[in-house]
Amino acid sequence: MDPMLEGAAWLDEELAGSTFADARLSQRLWRLLEQLGGAMGASLPLACQDWAATKAAYRFFDNDRVSEAEILAGHFAATASRVAATEGPILILHDTTEFVYHRVRPEPLGVTGQYPCRSPTYDRRQLFTVCGLLMHSSLGVTPDGLPLGLCAIKFWTRASFKGTSVLKRHINPTRVPIEQKESLRWLENMRQSSALVADSARCIHIGDRESDIYELFVTAHELGTHFLVRSCVDRRADDGTQTIIAALDKVPGQGEHRIGVRDDNGKDSQAHLTIKYQRLQVLPPLAKQKRYPALALTVICADEQETPENRQPIHWRLITDLPVTSVDEAIEKISWYALRWNIELFHKILKSGSRAEEAKLRSAERLVKVLALFSILAWRVFWLTMLNRTAPTASPRLVFTPLEIRLLDQLAKDKASSPAPTLSHYLTKIARLGGYLARAKDPPPGNMVLWRGLSRLTDIELGASLRMRLVGN
Repeated sequence: MDPMLEGAAWLDEELAGSTFADARLSQRLWRLLEQLGGAMGASLPLACQDWAATKAAYRFFDNDRVSEAEILAGHFAATASRVAATEGPILILHDTTEFVYHRVRPEPLGVTGQYPCRSPTYDRRQLFTVCGLLMHSSLGVTPDGLPLGLCAIKFWTRASFKGTSVLKRHINPTRVPIEQKESLRWLENMRQSSALVADSARCIHIGDRESDIYELFVTAHELGTHFLVRSCVDRRADDGTQTIIAALDKVPGQGEHRIGVRDDNGKDSQAHLTIKYQRLQVLPPLAKQKRYPALALTVICADEQETPENRQPIHWRLITDLPVTSVDEAIEKISWYALRWNIELFHKILKSGSRAEEAKLRSAERLVKVLALFSILAWRVFWLTMLNRTAPTASPRLVFTPLEIRLLDQLAKDKASSPAPTLSHYLTKIARLGGYLARAKDPPPGNMVLWRGLSRLTDIELGASLRMRLVGN
């Protein structure tokens, strides 16, 4: 059995590496995941069903001996085992998201931003404060897009909010040490993710333009890992007399590539890209040139020559420490960066499926523990969705218990007999419980219908288990 695909007793596997010293806390965590998984998107009272269980859940989240790191320790260990069971490069996708909560007093949670009032009854020059939490997550995926699990998560809050444009009026951001910036989260998650993998050279850390940080490049070099980020800063190159964009402008197009894109109206189309690449000596910022060395990096440009309708043309500038010696290798790196969208899709599942922003807990310390639990459940749904697309012919027993398979056979009858039902066959049945119509030309089921189907199956499985206990069959 492929360890990467095992999942029949997935809760036991996800919590096998738990670091709780108290067995009762580990048992409570197992029970909470089971309850929240069975009532995905529901409130804590609805998931727990009675006051005793609800009170136990609140005590768990209020316990000083429980932290989000301990809640996620078992999942991180399971991610490491899944990574070890695969071969080839592992893409570590990094991104930041924020969770907004409506509270009268923002102090217990923190501040995420300030925005002008839109109500006509108030002065539009007046600002209102939005409170909430921020989360920087790192998701490990295969080059085929299969999410192996979370590798690192960092939560934080702000006591006050100051916009970037306001800060730039008073200080030069490049002169502020990285240790004093929120950008340090990129480096911390890179270190934690790389330590999770036995061979850090397998990791390619991928980020958007916010991750274009020279300290990140240096950290990757020190850790012996790799990165692929979208450029935001036109950095100095070679002897300092030109920048990376000026250097690439002198290079003629070296190849062409077509990728599928979707416009602002949701219509699929093809983007025709001109590709060029060059190895350059990239210099650190002037304010930090005495602290950091110059690095030999590869810059890849992918430009769409025509102006498409209903969307912005593609102009990507990717920076990586990986060598690129052919157009095919450049296209490979572009396809890896295109998978960065998966981390945003994971955040969408976390927010929409679990309704994480509807939680009523009053303090940031309690909310981060709930979000840690929801993150494990969101990964599970995302994993099943992508497993259906990357390994559809696998055995269903790698994911479902015998009872679940029997129930699905009764709940969603097959139109024709199948000699050896596959994993995709049963995941489609799960999706049908969630509202998927399974018509011939329908695309594969998505995350939300699988989420709803899994929630319904959990309730049905509970009823079947009670019936067998009461009747004795």
